[in-house]
Parts: sequence; C-alpha cells; structure tokens
Amino acid sequence: MAASELYTKSARVWIPDAEEVWKSAELTKDYKNDDASLHLMLEDGTTIDHKLDPKTKNLPYLRNPDILVGENDLTALSYLHEPAVLHNLKVRFIDSKLIYTYCGIVLVAINPYETLPIYGTDIINAYSGQNMGDMDPHIFAVAEEAYKQMARDERNQSIIVSGESGAGKTVSAKYAMRYFATVSGSASEANVEEKVLASNPIMEAIGNAKTTRNDNSSRFGKYIEIGFDNRYRIIGANMRTYLLEKSRVVFQADEERNYHIFYQLCASANQPEFKNLRLSTANDFLYTRQGRSPVIEGVDDAKELRTTRHAFTLLGINESYQIGLFQVLAAILHLGNVEIKDRDSDSSIIAPNNRHLTAFCELVGVTYQDMSQWLCHRKLKTATETYIKPLPRLQATNARDALSKHIYAKLFNWIVEHVNKALVTNVKQHSFIGVLDIYGFETFEINSFEQFCINYANEKLQQQFNMHVFKLEQEEYMKEQIPWTLIDFYDNQPCINLIEAKMGILDLLDEECKMPKGSDDSWAQKLYNTHLKTCSLFEKPRMSNRAFIIQHFADKVEYQCEGFLEKNKDTVNEEQIHVLKASKFDLLVELFQDEEKATTPTGQVPGTGGRTRLSIKPDKGRDTSSKEHKKTVGCQFRNSLQMLMETLNATTPHYVRCIKPNDFKLAFSFDPKRAVQQLRACGVLETIRISAAGFPSRWTYQEFFSRYRVLMKQKDVLPDKKLTCKNVLEKLVQDQDKYQFGKTKIFFRAGQVAYLEKLRADKLRAACIRIQKTIRCWLARKKYLRQRSAAITIQRFTRGHQARCLAKFLRRTQAATTIQKYQRMCAERKRFRQKQAAALAMQTILRAYMARQKYQALLREHKAVTIQKHVRGWLARCWYKRCLEAIVYLQCCIRRMRAKRELKKLKIEARSVEHFKKLNKGMENKIMQLQRKIDEQNKDNRVISERLVSLESSYATESERMRGELGRLRGVEEDAKNKANQVSSLLEELEKLRKELSVTQQEKKTIEDWAQKYRDEMEKMVSELKDQNGLLKKEKDDLNRMIQEQSQQMTEKMTRAIAQETQQLETDLNEERSRYQNLLTEHLRLEEKYDDLKEELAHSTSVSKPGHRRTDSTHSSNESEYTYNSEYAELEDGSRVGEDVTRGMDTSLTLKLQKRVTELEQEKQSLRNELENREEQFQRARARDDAQFRKARGAELEYESLKRQELESENKKLRHDLAEMRQSLLGSAAAGAGAPGSPAYKVLLDQLNASCEELEVRKEEVLILRSQLVSQKEALHHKETMTEPSVFAQDVNKLKDADELKQAYVGVKDTNRSPRSVRPALEVSDLLSRLRSAAPDLHRLNEDGELWLVNQGLKETTRLLEQQLQAQRRTYDSEVESLRGELQNVKEENNRQQQLLAQNLQLPPEARIEASLQHEITRLTNENLELMADDPTASREARVIILRRMVDLMEQLEKQDRTIRKLKKQLKVYSKRIGEMGAGQTEGQTSPGQMVEEPIHPVNIPRREKDFQGMLEYKKEDEMKLVKNLILELKPRGVAVNLIPGLPAYILFMCLRHADYVNDDQKVRTLLTSTINSIKKILKKRGDDFETVSFWLANTCRFLHCLKQYSGDEAFMKHNTSRQNEHCLSNFDLAEYRQVISDLAIQIYQQLVKCMENILQPMIVSGMLEHETIQGVSGVKPTGLRKRTSSIADEGTYTLDSILRQLSAFHSTMCQHGTDPELIKQVVKQLFYIIGAVTLNNLLLRKDMCSWSKGMQIRYNVSQLEEWLRDKGLMNCGAKETLEPLIQAAQLLQVKKKTDEDAEAICSMCHALTTAQIVKVLNLYTPVNEFEERVSVAFIRTIQTRLRDRCESPQLLMDTKMIYPVTFPFNPSSLALETIQIPTSLNLSFLTRV
Repeated sequence: MAASELYTKSARVWIPDAEEVWKSAELTKDYKNDDASLHLMLEDGTTIDHKLDPKTKNLPYLRNPDILVGENDLTALSYLHEPAVLHNLKVRFIDSKLIYTYCGIVLVAINPYETLPIYGTDIINAYSGQNMGDMDPHIFAVAEEAYKQMARDERNQSIIVSGESGAGKTVSAKYAMRYFATVSGSASEANVEEKVLASNPIMEAIGNAKTTRNDNSSRFGKYIEIGFDNRYRIIGANMRTYLLEKSRVVFQADEERNYHIFYQLCASANQPEFKNLRLSTANDFLYTRQGRSPVIEGVDDAKELRTTRHAFTLLGINESYQIGLFQVLAAILHLGNVEIKDRDSDSSIIAPNNRHLTAFCELVGVTYQDMSQWLCHRKLKTATETYIKPLPRLQATNARDALSKHIYAKLFNWIVEHVNKALVTNVKQHSFIGVLDIYGFETFEINSFEQFCINYANEKLQQQFNMHVFKLEQEEYMKEQIPWTLIDFYDNQPCINLIEAKMGILDLLDEECKMPKGSDDSWAQKLYNTHLKTCSLFEKPRMSNRAFIIQHFADKVEYQCEGFLEKNKDTVNEEQIHVLKASKFDLLVELFQDEEKATTPTGQVPGTGGRTRLSIKPDKGRDTSSKEHKKTVGCQFRNSLQMLMETLNATTPHYVRCIKPNDFKLAFSFDPKRAVQQLRACGVLETIRISAAGFPSRWTYQEFFSRYRVLMKQKDVLPDKKLTCKNVLEKLVQDQDKYQFGKTKIFFRAGQVAYLEKLRADKLRAACIRIQKTIRCWLARKKYLRQRSAAITIQRFTRGHQARCLAKFLRRTQAATTIQKYQRMCAERKRFRQKQAAALAMQTILRAYMARQKYQALLREHKAVTIQKHVRGWLARCWYKRCLEAIVYLQCCIRRMRAKRELKKLKIEARSVEHFKKLNKGMENKIMQLQRKIDEQNKDNRVISERLVSLESSYATESERMRGELGRLRGVEEDAKNKANQVSSLLEELEKLRKELSVTQQEKKTIEDWAQKYRDEMEKMVSELKDQNGLLKKEKDDLNRMIQEQSQQMTEKMTRAIAQETQQLETDLNEERSRYQNLLTEHLRLEEKYDDLKEELAHSTSVSKPGHRRTDSTHSSNESEYTYNSEYAELEDGSRVGEDVTRGMDTSLTLKLQKRVTELEQEKQSLRNELENREEQFQRARARDDAQFRKARGAELEYESLKRQELESENKKLRHDLAEMRQSLLGSAAAGAGAPGSPAYKVLLDQLNASCEELEVRKEEVLILRSQLVSQKEALHHKETMTEPSVFAQDVNKLKDADELKQAYVGVKDTNRSPRSVRPALEVSDLLSRLRSAAPDLHRLNEDGELWLVNQGLKETTRLLEQQLQAQRRTYDSEVESLRGELQNVKEENNRQQQLLAQNLQLPPEARIEASLQHEITRLTNENLELMADDPTASREARVIILRRMVDLMEQLEKQDRTIRKLKKQLKVYSKRIGEMGAGQTEGQTSPGQMVEEPIHPVNIPRREKDFQGMLEYKKEDEMKLVKNLILELKPRGVAVNLIPGLPAYILFMCLRHADYVNDDQKVRTLLTSTINSIKKILKKRGDDFETVSFWLANTCRFLHCLKQYSGDEAFMKHNTSRQNEHCLSNFDLAEYRQVISDLAIQIYQQLVKCMENILQPMIVSGMLEHETIQGVSGVKPTGLRKRTSSIADEGTYTLDSILRQLSAFHSTMCQHGTDPELIKQVVKQLFYIIGAVTLNNLLLRKDMCSWSKGMQIRYNVSQLEEWLRDKGLMNCGAKETLEPLIQAAQLLQVKKKTDEDAEAICSMCHALTTAQIVKVLNLYTPVNEFEERVSVAFIRTIQTRLRDRCESPQLLMDTKMIYPVTFPFNPSSLALETIQIPTSLNLSFLTRV
C-alpha cells in the first residue's frame, strides 16, 4: 500500500517532542512521494512543517483510529510502535483509571499511588475460572491463568514480576499470592495459605525500607515457590532471596530510612518486654537517623510491629525467639552508636565503659574487653607468626559497620530459614507456582557493583523473555500453518557473554581479587585491554580511567570501578566472628554455628552501597573457619542466577512488568519520559517490535465477516465464510503479502487493520450521508407540506374573517339608520313635552299666588285670636309657676343634700383599691356586677319615674288650687296694687328662687351627665368584656385547632415511626434469618469437613486422582443422637481401616487428623453427656412423684393379671361365637341359608351390629374420658406434689392381700353383670357398720367396684359413693336422718336421670352417647368438687382411685378395640362371602311362586367409611424397608409425573400419625430421625441432580406443613375441615422436630440454589452479554493476543433462549413436584438476582462490553426476562427489582453523557448503582464505531462531585454468593388423608391402612 494512500489530508501522525516524548499532529495537505516535509497542525491549532530525513525519508508514525485507543491489549492496535503504546497506556491510566494493560503475554501494571477497590474477595471470585482474555486485564487474571495451566498441563508455573523501585512489584506479588491462597484453599487444617500470606509482613519488616522513590521498597529479590498437592490445594511454600542490600543497615541517603524493623522497635521501646533492650527514639541512633526522615506519613510503626509479631507467632516462632531477634536488632543499633576515637594516626581506641558498647555486649552475651579489642585491632597471620595490627579510626569504623551488616545478614538468613521451615510440609508436592519479585533495570548518576549485578540479572531475564515470546510466536504460526519467516529480534547473548564468559568482566574481577595488591584501577585497565577493541558493547568514558560503559538491552550504563573489589570480596574481621561465636546468647551462637552452610541460596553484597552476599554450601572436608569467604560475591551471584534461570526454564513463565508513572508518588499522574524509559527497559517495546515484525493483527473468519460485512456485496456472501473472507480481502487489499490465511484466523501486517477500518468508516460514512440525505429530504418535504397546509389554513381563515367583517358592516349600517329614526323621534317628543310643562307651570304659579293671598288673610285673623288667648293664659300660668317653683325649690334642696351624700359615697367607692380588685376578679364576676348595677340603676330610675309621676299629680292638684287662689287674687287685685312695695319684694324673692332653680337644674343636669357617662362607661366595659370574651374564645378555638393539628401531626409521625419501625423490624428479621441460615450453612460445611476426614481415613489407601473433590454433608444436629446401627458399623470399620492406613501415612498429618477426630468426638460426647444430664435431671424430678407408686407395683401386677384373664375370657367367648357362626355358615346346606331372613344371616347381622355399636360406644367413651382424665390428672398431679403425693400409694398399700384383690375384682364382675332388680338394697345398719369400721374397711367399701365402673353409668354405685362420703361428715346422732334425706335426693336424681335417659333415647346414637357421657362427667365433677370441699383427704383418695382405674379401663378398652377391629375385618370378609353365595343361589333357585321380574338381591353389609382414619400402620422391623423404598430408592421423575405431588410426605405423615395414635414415642422418634437422615443421605448422593433436590425440597416442605396443619394448634387449624381436625396428633408435641425439619428445608433450599446456579452460571455471561440477540447492532472490535469469547452464536454457544428454556425447565419441574407457589417465587427471585449480579459484575470487568449497542442488547434481554415473568405470573415475586442495577447500568450506557443536565439525570436515574459502579461504567465506556464519542474526564468528575454525599458501600462488584433468607409460609393441604391411595409401584405393601 503506497504511502500516499495513508498520509492524506486529515490523517493523524506522531512526531517527536522534547517534553511529551511524542506529540499528535494532523496533516493539512496530502503527502506526495517527492515532498521534503509534511504540513502538520498540532492539537492546539499550531501549524508546523515537519522536515523529513533526506537520506531515509522515514515518515512519522501514523496514529491509530480512536476506536482502537484504550484497548485492553496493546497488540490489538493496528499500528504497533512506541507512541501508540505510550498513548494507549496514558489514556487507560489517566482517563479510564485502569492500571493494568496486556501487551501480548505481558501484563503491564502502572502504580496508581492510591488504594483501589479492585482486590477484594468479590473480584477474586469474579476472575476465578475465567479465561485470561474474557475479563479486563488484572493481576488476578495472570494468577488464574497460571493456576489453570498448572492444573491443565501438569506443568509448573512462574510469575515474573519486575520493575524499578517504587513500581509496585511487591504489592503485585502479594496480590498474586493472595489469589492463590483464596481460590485453592489448604490441603490440611494447618491453614498453610494463611502462613504464606503471613510471611509478607515479616519479609517487609526485615527487607523493605523507605527510599526516595518508594515508601515500602523491597531491598532484596525473592522467589517464592507455592506448593500444591495433587488436588491443587496449597500444602506449603519455599522462599529464596537474592541480593539483600546490607549497606542500608549502616548508611541511608537523605529522605530515606533503614529497614522498617528498626523503627518499629524504637516506636515500641516503652513496652514492658522491651525495657531491657535500652532503646529510645530513632533519632538517638546513628543507623536510623542518617536519612533525617524517621517517620512515614500514615504509617504507625508500633502497630506494624504488632502485626509483625502476630505473623511470627502464626509461623511458629515463639515469644522467646522473637525477643531474641529483637535483642540482636537492638544490639546492632547500639553497635552503630559505639564511638571510635583516634589514638594516633595508625591506631584507634574505644573509651572505657562506653554505654552503647556495654549494652551491645550485654545483649549479645560477649565480654566488653574482647569486643573493644577486636573492634580496633586486626590479626595478621603468616607462615610462622601471627601479628595483631591496630586499625586507624576510619578502618575501625568500617570494620564495625561490616560487623553490623554481617550480623544483620545472618539474622535475615535465619529468619528466612525459619519461615521456610514453617511453610514446609511433609505432604508430597505435586506441582508449584513460583512468584519472582525481583528488581528491574537500574541506572543512576553513580552506578556501582550493586547496579552491575542487578542489570546482569535483568539481561538474563530479558534473554529468557525474548526466547519465550519468540517461541510463542513461532507456535502460533505453526498452529495456523502460516509460512514461517525468521523474525529479527534483539539477542542480548553478546552482552551476557561480556559479563559472564571466560575472561569476561566477572572473571577478570575474581582474578583481580586474588591478586595480593589488586586494585580497582588495575582491574579497570585489564577491562580496557581485554574488551575495548574486541567487543562493541563495551566502551570507555572519555574523561575517566576508572569507569566503563556497557550497552545493555535497555540503555547504556556507566559503572564506576571504585569499590568493586572490596564489595566482591565481602571481608569481615574473623576475630570479631570468633568473639560472637563464643557468646552466651544461644540465638547468636545459632546464627553463626552453621555459617559454612547455605541457609538459602542468597547472594549478599557487602560494602558501602553494597547488597547481600550469596552463601554457597562448601565441601564438608574443607576448613570453613579460614576459607568461608574465599568464594567471591560475583561468582556466588552468577551461580544462584544460573539456578534461577534453570528453574524458570523448567516452568511456564508469566510476565508482569510494573511501571512507575512519576517520581513524586502522585496519584494518577503520568510522566511520559519516565514511562518510556521503563517500557524500553522492561521489554514491553521489544514485545511490540517482535509482534509488529510479523502479523500482529489476527482475526477469526467469523469475527472478520461480522466486522467487515458492510464492505461486501450481496453476491460476495457465500455459504462458506472462509472463502467469502478470502474473496473480499483479495479485492480490498491488492498486496497479498499484507495478510495470510491460517486454519482458523486471518493474519494481517501492521497497519492493515487500520486501512480496513478506514474503508469501513468510509463506507459507513457514505451510508450515513445517504441516510442523512434521504432523511433530510423527507424532513424538508414534511416541512413543505406542513407549510402548504398552514398557508391554506391561513387563507381560509383570512377570507372568512373578511366576509364576517362585511356582514358586520352591513348590520351596523342598518342599525345606525334605525337608531337615527328613533333618536329624532325622541327629540321631537322631548320638545313637545317641554312646552307642555311650561304652560302648566305658569297656570300653577298663578293659581298658587291667589290661594296664598287668601290664606294670609285668614291666618292673620287666627293669630290675633291666638295671641289674646295665650296672653291671658300666660298671666294665669305665671302665678302658678311662682307657687310651683317655691315648692320645687324646697324639694330640690332636700334631694341635693341626699344626692351629694350618695355621690360622696360613690366617689369613695370608685377610688378604693378593693373596688378595682373586685372589678378585676374575673370577667364573669364583673359582668354580673355590672349587670346587677345596671339593674339597680334601672330600679332607681323606675323609682324616680314613679316619684316624678306622683309629683306631676301633686303638681296638677296644686295647679288647680293655684287657679282658685288666682281667682281669689284677682279679687284682691286692688289690694295688690296698693301694696306695690310688697310686690317688688316678692319679685326679688322670685328672682332669687329662679336663680336657685337654675342652679338646681344645672346640678340635675350634672347628675344626669354623670349617670349617662357612667352608663356609657359600663356599656363600654361590657363591650370590652365581650371583646375579651370573644378573644378568649378565639384563642380557645386556635388552641383547639393547634391541638388537633398537633395530634394529627403526632398521629402521622407515629404512623411514620411505626412504619419505619416495622420496616426496620422486617429488615432485622431478614438479617437475623439470613444470619441463622448462614450459621446453618457453616454447620453444613463443618459436617462436610467431618465427613471428608472420615472418608480420608477410610479411603486413604487408595490413590487419589488429581482434581478437586467435594462432598455434600448429610448430617444434622440430630444425627449425634440417633443414628443407624449400620452407620455405627461403618464408623467402626472406618476406624479400623484408618488405623491400618495411619501407619503408612505421614505422622504429622495423622496426628492432626486424629486430633481433629478426637475433638469432634469429644464435642459429640459432651453434647451427649449434656443431654443425658438433662434427662437425668428430668427423671429425678419425675422420680419424686413416682416413688410412692413403686411400692404398690406388686399388688398392681396381680390386679392387672386378673383383668387380663377377664379380657382373655371375653376374647375366648368372642372366638367361640365366631366359631359357632362359621359352623352355622359352613354346615348349612339349605337353599336359602345365605338369603336374608335366614338364621345364619340374622345371627351374623345381629352380632355384627352389636359389635359395631359396642365398638363405637367404647371409642367415644374412651376419647371423651381420656381428655377429661388428662386434665384432671394434671391438676391432681400438681396438687399432690404440693400436699401429699403418697395418698394413692397408701390406699393401694392397703390392698396387700391377693385374696382381697381377687374378691374385689370378682365382686366388681358380679355387680357389673347382675341385673339391677336382682341386686339387694343396702341396709342402714350395714352402712353404719361400714362407716364405723377401721381403715381396712375402706376396701370393703370399694369391694363392689363402684368407683372403678363409673364410666359404665352404674347409678347404684354412684349413689352408694355419695352416701358413704356424706356419712363421714355427720355425727352418729344425725346419720340416720341425713341418710334418709340423701336417699330422697337420690330418688329425685334418679327420676331426673330417667327423664334425661328418655330424652337421650330420642337422639341419634352418636349424639346420645356424647350427651350421656357429658352429663355423667359433669355430674361426677360436681360431686367431686363437693366432696373436696367437705373432706379433702377422702376426696383425694377417691379421686386417685377413680383416675387410676379409669386409666386401666382405657388400656383395656384399647386392647378390646383392637381385638374387635380384627374380628370386624373377619366378619366383613365372611359377610362378603355370604353375599356372593346368596347372589349365586338366587340366580337359579327361584320358587314357582316368586316373580322373576322382582329378584331378591342379597343385602350387602354396610361399610362405614369412617373406619379408615387416615393412618398407616407398619411394624418396627419394616421401618428400614419403608425408608429405603420411599426415600433412598425412589425416582423423582416417575413420582412427579404419575402420582399426586407430595405423596412421600403424606405417606410418612400417615405413618407418623399411627405412631402417635398408639402412643409409641420410640417409634415416632426413630421414624423422624430415619426420615431426616435418609433425606440427607439421598441429597449427598444425588445433590447435583436438580430434580432430586427440587423433589425433596417440595416433600420436606409438605411434610413440615402437615406437621403444622395436624398439630392441634388453633393458628394452623383455621382452614381445616372437621374431618381434618379429627386427624390431629393427640399424644406428642413435635414443635422441636418441626424446627429441625425447617432447618433441613433451609439446607435443601440452599443446595437447590447452588445446583441451579451451577447450571445457569455458564449460560449467563454468554446469553446476557456476549450473544447478539439483536443481530447487527454491535460490531466486533479487533482484539489482541488474548482472544475473547466471540459474540457470534456458534453451535455450542449459550444464548438468551438457552437461559429462558432453562428457567422454564426449572419452573415446570418445581410445579410438577408440588413446590409451594411462595417458595417458587423466592427461588425465581434468587435466580434473577444471580443473573443480574453475574451479568453486572462481568460488565464492570469487561471494557469491550461497555458500549451503546451493548446497552441496547442488555435492555432487550432484560425485557425478555420480564416477559417470561409475566407469562409465568411471577411479576410480584420481587425478581424484577433484583435486575434494577443491571437495567440502570444498561440505561447508563445509552444516555447522553455531556452536559450538567445529563449528569443530574444520571444521578437521579442510577439510584440502585453505587458511585464506584457508575464511575467504573463511565470509565469503561468504549465507542464501537467512530460515530460514538467517549466520556470526558470532566464529566466523570462532575458525576463524582454530585454523588459525593451518598452513604453507600465502596464495594465495586455485587455479591454473587448472597442468598436471600428463605421463609416457608404455611400452606395447608385440602387433600383428605383417608382418600390417599398407595400405588403398588412404591413396593409398600407392608403398610396397613388404619
């Protein structure tokens, strides 16, 4: 393909950049072959010209399509190169927050520097059993692949984890080991997996430290082999360590720390057990303060030490050894603080009594003098003499540090050795998985011997990695039969030869170390002379003669030669070692005693900046004391590395490359420069290069056809898809070298997939344009049609409007004309009326003027007359008024005086405080007072009015008198004239009186004003009081309303609170129920373990095959109490076999198993002992009540023997009757012998009817008396225990003579059999003599047996008993009279009884018996109560005798009942024979006189249906046969199809009913126990068969319902028929067994769910996610080397229809088995939860499934599931709600994800998803086509911000193992037990219907 076809306008490329390494750009112009530059535009809009190299003309790398960005596998990229890899990792890490990515066979892990919730147990379970390509990249996927290949290929595996410090190697290795420990479990009870994980905190404490790059950096390499047995369970582990950095013990750089263990000890120095270590803070010791960073943020060193000590304890290192270890570590710290001073220039000295050296010597148990001597001196040996040479201070300090490093290295090796001992096992190791946690390629500014060894090891690992990748590529090509062409890849063997070959760097270094005066400079010169000219990989720096450069596979590294020789020699002062070996401290001696032996193959490098030295076991014959350091560190490291490579080459490797994203430990921060360096160094890019050199893109034919179907025409599609793909590719890609056809795949060169994607995108784009064109045309035409329709409508409405306007104008014109006409008419009428009114007005005025003139004249005349009249009257009145005024004045003076007095009183009263107090006492009092005052005022007014009336009358009288006086005065007028002076004086006096009158009137007016004011005030006050009263009423109404509102609010609040409390209680109940069922599950698991142990002991001689083996438990808590004898035999046989096998087994395993078995047996025995103790306590409590009865047992036995003889005689009589009947039947040879009316027939019928009636009578009597006696017995038993329990015993003890017993019994018989008329009456004298007799005479009183025959209704006995009891309460003198009265009463009672008897005779037989017995019981009860009140002792004795004899009678009646039933069956058989004989004889023996038309049919004996009581009887020895045929060998399929549902449960219950009916507790117990154990046994045997588990779940529930329905509890009897109520259990309360059966049902339910889950599990992911239910919606994206399961349905692929068919099969099977509908709903709900949880979990862990099209597929699948629920009528079972998280996840994939409104909608929609799940789905969302858009990081952050306040669990995945708590609602059966028929196919013929 020409470059011009790819480098076109808008094509995107990668160009180098100094900051970002690679930068994206877009071509703005097509490239032509002769162009010297490319015209590019960067992402920020900048335009540049990219110059091409004129020599090579290499074009920049092309960028992959956006749909390929963010892929799980880097090899899935079409363009495989460095910028594509870097960009893909960056997008996944920054945008999607995904830290794992595949690169072919390599897992690239980027350290997020943040704790992520992706390592929980739920994630482990999700990855367990999955193929590596089916899930998103994860360390668990690599671990699962290794585990699976180990089990499948029977080959050991290795996981190689590499990377530089801080990249996360240790954490990745830790998670891999955690995965193995979780999924595999342990082969023993020793919890080896916990020990393997417990080694991590120990190794981190002693081998990890804080560096500038990592807070928990591993300063050593380790290879852990995890061993597995043949069942692939962990049995142990072994650890090998490499290159411990010893130099860190004595030196740390800035911002770094020593090993964690030192700081943990210093942080715990205040602990009591560490007091003698003399430790303090870390800043007080030289070895812990040099880095000046003693604390790690967020780490509690004291807590970490507790974790370390716990791990030590778990691995078997006891407390004393731990203290010893800490003692050695503290000694190292003290040794570092020993100060060495200069004595002179060539010697040094330690001050005497140095406290740190003293502490060191005390801790390690050496002498101070020896240690101080050899710290400052050195011994030199020659052939003849030995010299002691002093050391300068610097050399002495170095020697001290070397000793510290050596001690720490020994301690490290000792710990590793003991950890390995704790992890080792004696069980044979079948295979192992090795986890290599080793340092990556390192290059610093100054590189020394440590970096040289590390890079040498990485060269070896890289070579092995390259060869493995090359081998896999070759195998893939060979498998697909692709022509193999040699791929050129980098081979680093020359670099390895440069290091390790003969005359290589290591060889020359060892040689130089052997030289007496060897130095780093001379070694460097040898290197230059040897390799500078011969090896291109070796270079010499220009500016240095003490360094060299090696071209490694990753980069060039310059090494400084200084210190190489010293570190390679690893020298320690031997005299110091001898001093330590002579220590009194045992642990220190143990560290150094085997110094010559290799505890672990560990290379250890000493010296400044050095690492650990490798100890190799030398020959035993050599002198280890002098030659222990002869082997150099380089040689040791080379040998150990060779051993490691041999181990790795013998295993299948899996690679994990850890990448450090930045140097500042920032969370999710990506530095491209640092990432590229590490990608180059770890071999990822080399893998990409090897893949790109061949055919990196690989598609199956089906996937290619599905993806690129759009590029094919219809005629190109052939039935053979392989041929179709070939034809299409030949047309699309002309160059056939760009692809190859394999057997199952198509192989493409790099870039071809991108080209095909471009063609596909162009085709889809053209199709989209065509679709858009068509849709736009359709939209435009619709718009035109809408506009045209709108225009027509507007025109229509406009024209209508104009027409309406014209009509309106015409109407208005006509209206105006009419208005004008009427207006003119009105104007003329108005003018006429005005003229008419004016004329009338003028006439009116004139006429009025004339009338007024006449009126004036008349008026003047009248006024003159009036004036005269009034003047005359005035003169008369003047005289009268003068007289009246004088009188009134006098009255006013008097009244004024009284009024003033009253006013004064009122004012005083008004001013008083008491008045106001009275006014304010209360509103009602004030109102009443005011009302009273008003009434008083009204009364005063009435008085005044009356007084005024009297004054007026007196005034009238006076006026008359004054008139007379006026006449007299007129007579003497002349005299008045003469007395003018007298008149003037009178006038003055009159004036004076007038003034007084005016004053009086003013006072009166004032008083009236005051009264009016007072009245107004009172009215105002009353109104105010009324207002206040209204306000108070209003306030009262408001308060009432508030109270009502508050009460309503309180009611609502209480209702809500009650609802919440109810909901909380329901939640608590469900949680408690779930907790209880989980405990049952745990109990089942423990029983399963116990069974496995027994099986291992029993079958350990046979060779176990590889693979997991699991056994279901069949035991319950009741099995410890009741088991089969065969099981005991099996246990005994198993124990014998176990003993034989144990001799050949491993001792430790045998002891562990024996210990476990012993513990279980002890626990079982303790439970048995506890049960026995409880039973003994109960028996002791019962023994107190029964002690007195045992004394009379001898007499009772003889008494019972007499009764048995009587019963035997009766039975003999019945047999005799039966024999006579047979003889009469057999001996009769007459023709009509069997016909009705014959003597034999009559005898048989009479006896049969008599037997039936007697049987019914006995039955009814026994049932009624039994209930009455039980209640009386309980009350009597309670009273006897409170008072005198020995009454009955004393009474029975009196019957010591057997003759008396016989006589009494015979008398009873005679009394019972003799007729009432024959029995003589009891004389009074005899009765008196009996009453006066002593105690033995009481037996004579009872010798007739009256009390014993109470239930026979013998009235004479009852009367005698009453007379006897009453006679005891009377004196001798009154006995005769009282007895006569009693006799009279008895006669009356007898008459009444006869009346009752006559009434009862009219009743039906059943009602007659019931009524008579009820009456008799009532009468006896009343009499007993009377007796108890009169004489408690006698009544108690009589009652005991009655109860005892009635119980005996009941037993006798039951025996007779059984005998009569047998006889009745025989009679029925004979009656049937008689009927047959009669039918045969009447056929041919018709007499001549008989009519043929009326044949005489034989009368069939009536068969009473109620004879069958719904019970099944079986013998004790048939119980095993019953269990075997009904449970163990029953086939559910046949029972479910042919018989009624729940038949086994009904049969078992009917058998149980019979055991209850006969009161056989042992039979009940054994039947229930056998049933439970048999069900468990069949479930253990066929626990994986769904039909079996479902069948027994249904039957167990039905059996449980039957136990409830027929228990007799009222709560369970509501829906029973009367017949069913008669079938209730009568003797035993099986509530405890109901609980046991309920627990068994819960276990069966859980087993059923697991069985259904195992069936559905393989279908869910394929049917719900992978299969395309709607074909063509989603396209297949290119995958990488890790191929996923194809979504195209093959023949063996599960689809959604498979799931629906399986669900339907489940449902139909459960319905056939008769499972309760409510239980079916719970099962369906659980299944739908599993489907939703598994689907959602896989969706959250699969990036390729998170797309828009997949969301639509999921929603369609969910709708199909809902339709299935609707068809089955299960929409209300809660199953749909369990799918809500999956539905919301599918909706989340389809909604818009851009704006804030979209974010708000998502937050409100996804309420069933957690925040972590929502963010995960958004991060994983991947477009399948170019038309979709990715979710921006800003949008995801917006979602996180909005969901920040949610209170929810951070768990990412749903718990697929969660099982809803199951309930078994009571479901009574309407089936009558007596109607159930047992089919012969069940082989239960030994059962007898009762």
